[in-house]
Amino acid sequence: MNLKLTDEELAFRDELRTFFTTEFPAEIREKVAAGRHLERDEVVRSQQILNAKGLAVPNWPVEWGGKDWTPVQRHIWLDEMQLASVPDPLPFNASMIGPVIAHFGSQELKERFLPATANLDIWWCQGFSEPEAGSDLASLKTRAVRDGDDYIVNGQKTWTTLAQHADWIFCLVRTDPDAPKKQAGISMLLIDMNTPGLTVRPIKLVDGSYEVNEVFFENVRVPAENLVGEENAGWSYAKFLLGNERTGIARVGATKVRLARAKQFAAQTRTGSGTLLDDPLFAARLAEIENELLTLELTQLRVVAGSADGKPNPASSLLKLRGSELQQAVTELLTDVAGPDSLPVGAEGIDSPEWAQHTAPTYLNYRKVSIYGGSSEVQRSIIASSILGL
Repeated sequence: MNLKLTDEELAFRDELRTFFTTEFPAEIREKVAAGRHLERDEVVRSQQILNAKGLAVPNWPVEWGGKDWTPVQRHIWLDEMQLASVPDPLPFNASMIGPVIAHFGSQELKERFLPATANLDIWWCQGFSEPEAGSDLASLKTRAVRDGDDYIVNGQKTWTTLAQHADWIFCLVRTDPDAPKKQAGISMLLIDMNTPGLTVRPIKLVDGSYEVNEVFFENVRVPAENLVGEENAGWSYAKFLLGNERTGIARVGATKVRLARAKQFAAQTRTGSGTLLDDPLFAARLAEIENELLTLELTQLRVVAGSADGKPNPASSLLKLRGSELQQAVTELLTDVAGPDSLPVGAEGIDSPEWAQHTAPTYLNYRKVSIYGGSSEVQRSIIASSILGL
């Protein structure tokens, strides 16, 4: 298969590369490249810059701000963004609830939410997982009971990422507890985070950050007009949403940037008569990751080139699985390059480089990538059944 870009695709790539590297705020790109935390207003500003250029939601229908791009063009857009360390558009908005509303929402919901969602005037969070409904999402217990023109919602969601910043939450709720199949009694509601009875409680993570939350609903009254599509059809919308969530999840470009930084800092780290790059064991480890990343990149291009019919490709599970492993491998590599300097995180008065202090928290945080978007165990099952026919 010929994986070379056409002249038109090369011109498209160069135009995006120029914009991302010369017109996007350098201070934000530098923070992303260094693995530093972006504040809420920086995330909003980033997406609004992309949206003004028409680059925030290319996967949406054209009438709502999308682009009539080929799968290869979408791949180039995402890859060049990551290579330039431009923050991805907020996935809850751009890849999750936006496409769902665009495809299944009423005209009123589209007009009310889609422009604000694309421009991040509304920050969304995802209310799917519950304490006893994670991988087995269809077992969710949060109830929504119709009461006139409203639904009354009671229950709990957990691992709700960035709910502390969110204006709205899109929730899967059980509207028919007596449905013959548990998947058949689920609906999707859009809920204002400021609604009385809704409480957000942060969960402290292993790296010391507050990225995820618990969300509690006590008699939360939600207008029935905030129902997405049809009642009890939420499971179909959730599957559609999760398919979009896994798009580009291998993050080859972002891993390339981290690997380049690892080589840069290793070249500055003295060991004996040379640098860490001269150490044969380290050099072999680095070469192995580089080769694996190149293999992943070529596999991703093959999958993208073969996805013109728009049908799901089970090979995307290979990308997710190996992409997660390489993201974790590179964060571990950076932490090892930093050595003892990775330990005094946030400490004052200690002569430890700033880049080194970010490596340990990032390494710990990236344990999550082999879980979200479909755990590695789930991906192996898909590979076994759909690719290997086992």
